[in-house]
Amino acid sequence: MINRELIRIKVVQLTYAYYQNGSKNIDTAEKELLYSLSKAYDLYNYLLYLIVALSREERHRVEVATQRAVREGSEMPSQRFVNNRFAMQLEENKMLNEFVDTQHLSWDDDMEFIRKLCSQIEQSSTYKDYMASTEDNYEADREVWRKLYRQLIQENEELDSILEEKNLYWNDDKEVVDTFVLKTIKRFDPKNKSNQELLPEYKDEEDRDFARKLFRATILNAETYQRYMSETSRNWDFSRLAYMDVVIMQIAIAEMVTFPNIPIQVSINEYVELAKLYSTPKSGGYINGMLDAIAHYLIATHKVYKVMDAQRVAGQKVEEDDIENEPDEVPEGE
Repeated sequence: MINRELIRIKVVQLTYAYYQNGSKNIDTAEKELLYSLSKAYDLYNYLLYLIVALSREERHRVEVATQRAVREGSEMPSQRFVNNRFAMQLEENKMLNEFVDTQHLSWDDDMEFIRKLCSQIEQSSTYKDYMASTEDNYEADREVWRKLYRQLIQENEELDSILEEKNLYWNDDKEVVDTFVLKTIKRFDPKNKSNQELLPEYKDEEDRDFARKLFRATILNAETYQRYMSETSRNWDFSRLAYMDVVIMQIAIAEMVTFPNIPIQVSINEYVELAKLYSTPKSGGYINGMLDAIAHYLIATHKVYKVMDAQRVAGQKVEEDDIENEPDEVPEGE
């Protein structure tokens, strides 16, 4: 689940913090990096468990409504949503339950939010359409939760505040983690029952090593990489760079030099986007030009043995996911 995009974000954050806190203990900083990445995986499981918590609250509401209907002799409430086959499969999932038990995760302290979100679900057109539909199969059950997640959980300011209070590491993680929750929902198969596999913490050991190597290369070769910046900045006002810009370019150079299998245009694109997110409004364009010049310098001086991709020359953005990873969830018009 922890992909290169999230790793780069964490390396930017922890490298900046490394220089700001003044301790300069790289071993401690590396442990902090890996710990912050593990917290992102906690968030992934916690958001999946939110669906379980909402389903349980809905079940409680139906039980109360059923008891009232029996007493009053009125129409019995529909059981459809509480018998949602996807949600029941998720609730029984062995990997999720083991993780929740081990990490002691719970939504019990946020029942007011759970109840409010349940009411929002019941008032939504997605829920009403689902309850009125004659389509009764697993695919419909799974799809309604995917839509509800996108509409009511993915961008929920109150939820963002709750998560930030629970763990500071989750402040910048949710946007990326949401895509993996949606991908997990889409992958659920009723044939797998409670043994449905969730996404692993890391796709493979190579990604875990990517985090360590990128961080260490950035710190240990800082003077060399900053010299590369100075030597290629004659046409740029290097002194006007924000400190975060320097950190981001330092990491980008570390990636270009340390990982021969990552195309240069991927590295440049990724760090230009991070500059837009974490630095000044003008940083993206400035860093794009600087990294392009630095990449040509590194190739010309045989410090890296890569080529500048023609797609980048043509101004087309090439993503790492296009090269080696499965694409993320594609937003729909809903």
